[in-house]
Amino acid sequence: MHYLHIMNVHHLELFYYVAKYEGITAAVRKMPYGIQQPAVSGQILQLEEELGVKLFNRRPFALTPAGEMLYDFAYPFFAGLPDVEERLRGEDGKHLRITASASVLGNHLPYVLEKLKLKIPELKLTLKEVEPSELHTQLTTQQADIALTVLHGKLDEGLRSCELMTIPLVLLVPSTCKINTLEQLIRPSDVGDHLESKLPLVGLPENEALSQIFQSGLREKNIQWQASMEVNALDIIQRYVSRGFGAGIGVGIPGVKPIEGVDVIPLDGFDPLVVGAIYQGSMKPIAKEFLQTAQEYVAGIASNK
Repeated sequence: MHYLHIMNVHHLELFYYVAKYEGITAAVRKMPYGIQQPAVSGQILQLEEELGVKLFNRRPFALTPAGEMLYDFAYPFFAGLPDVEERLRGEDGKHLRITASASVLGNHLPYVLEKLKLKIPELKLTLKEVEPSELHTQLTTQQADIALTVLHGKLDEGLRSCELMTIPLVLLVPSTCKINTLEQLIRPSDVGDHLESKLPLVGLPENEALSQIFQSGLREKNIQWQASMEVNALDIIQRYVSRGFGAGIGVGIPGVKPIEGVDVIPLDGFDPLVVGAIYQGSMKPIAKEFLQTAQEYVAGIASNK
């Protein structure tokens, strides 16, 4: 079976510089990266051997007809690389790709991006809502520059994080209950020495960080209270609470008030929810600018409390 030999692109690049600057010595001085003259000579000889033709005469330098043909082929590609690189860097430098949960995308992010657009008028955005389990893939496959999520537990290998906002957990109760503290909802259990709630619990799925933090706080208080109604968004929890289906897990997002029919009870002693950015490797400049803008925004919210 005959296999087609593919030309070594690095050898072709070296030939391009040699042909452009009319000699190996001049090419070595002009190349954008360091390489020794003997290495260039050896790899050019290898290219000629693989092609079975002589590409140029050494002294005086002159391209052979085969060399002229190859240079005419290589010149448009290698000569155009600097312009392509500049265009790509310029385009990518204004393009920010963010992946996040629905609650993060919907609350404070629009205001942060509005401020970022004032700094970078040519800002191009790609926003995508994903499940927490998809964040790692979004970052490692370069589909996102930054993932905005709850920082809880150990990060996957190769990922780094930056804390942006700490949000306290709260309990949402129907306004008709006239309850001001968690303790007013709690009573001794009839089937054990633990405590339980007088109301059903509406919460997120148990694999969600908010649910895990809430349950951890309950265990410290010897309270057993599992969600009997699981929904996939905080705003849906509020809707069920407002209609009297039970109490709900929530977060005290600055500047965001509960809907009508819902009262908010602080959960003192419970760990807060930490929202932050996750990224891989070194952030590109526009991602760093975004994080700085987000931190400035959060500091402004904190100072206005």
